[in-house]
Amino acid sequence: MLLQLATWPEVETYLESSTAVVVPIGSTEQHGPNGLIGTDAICAETIAREMSSRIDVLVGPTLAVGMAQHHLAFPGSIALKPSTLLALVRDVVESLLCHGFSHLYFLNGHGGNVATVGAAFSEVWSARSFAGSSRATPRLRLRNWWTGARVMALSAELFGDAEGSHATPSEVSLSWYAHADAVKDVSLTPEQAPDGVIRDAADYRRLFPDGRIGSNPGLASVAHGERILAAALEDALEDFQRFTEAD
Repeated sequence: MLLQLATWPEVETYLESSTAVVVPIGSTEQHGPNGLIGTDAICAETIAREMSSRIDVLVGPTLAVGMAQHHLAFPGSIALKPSTLLALVRDVVESLLCHGFSHLYFLNGHGGNVATVGAAFSEVWSARSFAGSSRATPRLRLRNWWTGARVMALSAELFGDAEGSHATPSEVSLSWYAHADAVKDVSLTPEQAPDGVIRDAADYRRLFPDGRIGSNPGLASVAHGERILAAALEDALEDFQRFTEAD
């Protein structure tokens, strides 16, 4: 069930049988010459929606803008400051907790979100600790979809070291599968981008002028995206089950 398409009585009924919710989170940032700017949010949302088609779980609205300041030298990228993202995530968490949700599973599509989301979770827990609360501890988890064992094995099989670290053929393939009408046919020079360290926006644009880092998304395809989604779904379902069955 998708929260955006549900009514409040439906959510109230859902809470009678489950207090778990999946929240997709991503970013709105450049993904090289042939990658969609919404790739990170698209990937997380697509996997989360597939989860809801396989199991009875509520999927919240996608948090589509993330911590992406290092991409701001590329037109179209939108970023939140770490403090803004922290406040956003904390408010989303507190909103859901006040309704009775206990297990909040953030399915993440952007590496730049990891540190800040972790800090937001710590703020939620610390507020309860300092208040001396005896209420049940909120269960909060951030899961990076691309780190699952099945996804990593398939990415290695399909792309090898051309996977790289940004604008990867895996994520581009998955976003194309979700939006086949938006596939881009672009020549990439060099085919595989150089690798290196991410710093601020100006330095990023200077070192990686087309936005890619270590990757060759020219290997991406809709067919590969279908396989990546299947692997990511199984990884996520397995991890979500462990998360909700803990304790």
